[in-house]
Amino acid sequence: MATTTEPQQLSNAILSFALEGSFPDDITALPSVSETDLDPTIRALGEAKVAIEAEIHTINEETKDDISSWVQNSKVLQEDIIRSKTIANDIIRQSEAPDVTGEAILDAEEKAEFLNREVQYSQQMHIVLRKIQHVNQLLIEVEQASRERRVLDSLRLLEKSWTALDEVGVSKTTRVMKLLDLRAFELKSDIHQVFDHVWKTLIQVDSESGRIAIYNTRQDEKMVLEDAVIGLQAYKEVDERMEQLWHNLDAAVVSPRMDATRSNIPGIKVEGDVLELAGSADGSAEALLSDLEQILTFVSHKLPADLLQPLANVMMSDIISKLIREWLNPAVPTGLKDLDKFQVLVSKTNTFCEALQHGGYTGLEQIQDWASKAPTIWLEKSRETALDSVRVNLTSGIGQSKRVEKIERQMVSIAEGNELSRTGAGAVADTNDWGEAWGEAWDDDKAGDENEMDIDQQESHSKDNDDDAANAWGWDDNDEANNKDTTDKPKEKPEQMETVEATNEDDGADAWGWGDNDDANDTTNQTEEVKDATGAPDEDDGADAWGWGDDGDAPGPDAHAVPAPAHKTKPSKAKEETRELVFKETYSISSMPEPVLELIFSILEDGAALTKEGDEYSLLTATAPGLFSLPTFVLALFRAISPQYYSSDAGGNMFLYNDAMYLSEKLSDFSLAWKQREDLTPRARSMLRIDNDVRTLKSFANRSYSNEMSLQKTILQDLLGGSQSLVQQDDKESSIEAGTARIRSVAATWDPILRRSVWSQAVGSLADSLASRLISDVLEMSSIGQDEAYSIAQLIALATELDDLFMPSKLSGTAPSPDEMPTTAQYAPSWLRLKYLGEVLQSNLNEVKFLWCDSELSLYFTVDEVIDLIHASFEDNARTRDTIREIKAKEPLVR
Repeated sequence: MATTTEPQQLSNAILSFALEGSFPDDITALPSVSETDLDPTIRALGEAKVAIEAEIHTINEETKDDISSWVQNSKVLQEDIIRSKTIANDIIRQSEAPDVTGEAILDAEEKAEFLNREVQYSQQMHIVLRKIQHVNQLLIEVEQASRERRVLDSLRLLEKSWTALDEVGVSKTTRVMKLLDLRAFELKSDIHQVFDHVWKTLIQVDSESGRIAIYNTRQDEKMVLEDAVIGLQAYKEVDERMEQLWHNLDAAVVSPRMDATRSNIPGIKVEGDVLELAGSADGSAEALLSDLEQILTFVSHKLPADLLQPLANVMMSDIISKLIREWLNPAVPTGLKDLDKFQVLVSKTNTFCEALQHGGYTGLEQIQDWASKAPTIWLEKSRETALDSVRVNLTSGIGQSKRVEKIERQMVSIAEGNELSRTGAGAVADTNDWGEAWGEAWDDDKAGDENEMDIDQQESHSKDNDDDAANAWGWDDNDEANNKDTTDKPKEKPEQMETVEATNEDDGADAWGWGDNDDANDTTNQTEEVKDATGAPDEDDGADAWGWGDDGDAPGPDAHAVPAPAHKTKPSKAKEETRELVFKETYSISSMPEPVLELIFSILEDGAALTKEGDEYSLLTATAPGLFSLPTFVLALFRAISPQYYSSDAGGNMFLYNDAMYLSEKLSDFSLAWKQREDLTPRARSMLRIDNDVRTLKSFANRSYSNEMSLQKTILQDLLGGSQSLVQQDDKESSIEAGTARIRSVAATWDPILRRSVWSQAVGSLADSLASRLISDVLEMSSIGQDEAYSIAQLIALATELDDLFMPSKLSGTAPSPDEMPTTAQYAPSWLRLKYLGEVLQSNLNEVKFLWCDSELSLYFTVDEVIDLIHASFEDNARTRDTIREIKAKEPLVR
């Protein structure tokens, strides 16, 4: 029993507090909340809530009668006011009577003041009740109009009721004002529901079936679509409703029609007030513009102008952006093919814009700009496609290599041809085409001259001709060269002949651009250097723009010259006659140059077509200069990103060198042929300006070659011990073996890639780097013992085993001969210097003196260097000093 009472007590206390605000006097008498069942309390509160809601509803229903009674009471009050005025007048008259006492007057004044206050209060009450009655009457009319679906009338009346409610002049907290305000909001909600129903009846969208219907009015509805604007403005839902309408329209009709990924694109059908998807449409951009024009025209005709503008604000940006991105831009051709369709598309776009402007649409600037800049867009599309093609081709790597042929032609005389043979300049070529054999195909004048020679001269000349024919395909023996020189200069002394022989050998190397020992000036011989067409070009702004060339441009391997005769002799008639000398060499290129050339040639042919007169390409005529400049961008991109992709392949830099040189040669040939074409307009011939690109490509090729050589030389120096001297290392032989093995490995890698002449120069440069390192480390030694000298000589012998890479038979691809001599010195300027150093280290004082005075040591070492080697290798005694004195007295040979 106690358990039942405690929850009831707690329930009564909480309910009393909630309803009346009262609190128990003795709180200790209440049970603990945590230990008491709260269900009775919750039920009591729920019942109280229901009772209060019922009471509020009852009061709301009873208010009408109360207001009527208040009006009746106000009439009675007005009658009381009139009576009060009469009484007041009587009091005034009485106060004016002379027999009225002072107390009576005071009492009368108090009554008069009281009555005035009562009158004012009654008047105010009457006014308030009148206003309340007016507000209530308006709300009744609002409710009636809402039931009859007269939305605009109900909204206008509701607006009036809110205005009248604000003019009542009573606090909003009073019960009557709260009730009136609550009723007004309930009516507003009811009207919105009616308005929403009418709106959905007038505008019907079915996204599933792709159908939209826009009616101006419906038979069962009393509101027309123009009046809906007022309702939307009243509820401040214009932008919201138009955004929702656009999303529905897009989902039902626009997006399905603009979906370029669909295999079956639906068409558009308009019948009266209904727009729907029907059948199938053409997948072209022109057909889409026609259908969009139909859709937007339908919307503009059906919607009021006050709704069309907000709808266009949210709709046009989405439609235009999607139209340009997914339809117009992809429809732009990348070449002159399908240009007629592109011109039709641009014309159709202009018509589309005009139709929408006529329909009242705004926000068309983006598509109008696209149509007006169609030529520029076409050019940009062509540029993007071309550059993307280069990127895609480069990402596939070097690919399958291809053998190509390089042909060089020079007009040379017999003497120059003989000199080329003696110096070995032609031996590295795959083929030396002398037209016909030297001495057998000259003109009749030469035959006449031969008849005038004496017997000895004829025999000598015949022998020379035979030698020349052999020299054209191989290498001359040094003795034969010396003999020929003595024939040309019979009065030379033997000492001079030795000098000439050494000079000839050096001229062969110097003529190809190897001249580390330039301090030895040639004062007895005069040479001419004819620059090769593929020599190192000047740097231009195009390369600087890409950030290349910061380290300077080292001359590339092609920066060689055709050597002239080493000796200035009295010219004969035969020597003045010239023939074309053709060098043919093969080398490998990657799979990249051919696609780049095809792309560039295609671009230039399109540019030439744009310069022709006529209306066929009238839309794009102005883009011709931009199209002619596009090859520069293609080649610039190739130069910018190709090193990254080539470097991942063994010999990649040399492939890059070959590719860049191949591109420059083909572009140069193309430029020459372009300027001679008769089918081109003068404007097209003058607009081709790729000469700077050709020079930049050659410079880029030389940089690629130089970078590879610098890398390989760095690796070689690391293998040789870095900054530590070779002669001070514990395992000197291993370092030399590692260096020579590296050179052989690189040579094998480059062999199928480079031209034979370039290969010889590149490998010779590495061999020269090895030789220079050995020479430098030895010359820096302050003393050299006998054992050290022998050890160093062994190292030199080990290094010079690289001679087998430069055998003439290997370089020319012919069978080896027993007496052939290596040509390493032609490609490694320090090679003979290294060999002579080995000889010096293994020689006594007399032999050193002989090498200086009677041999060619002075051609490769200075007198100071030889003296330093003597001081380091021999004791300082009288014999040593005598030898040094004799060496100083002997004039060194001059190259």
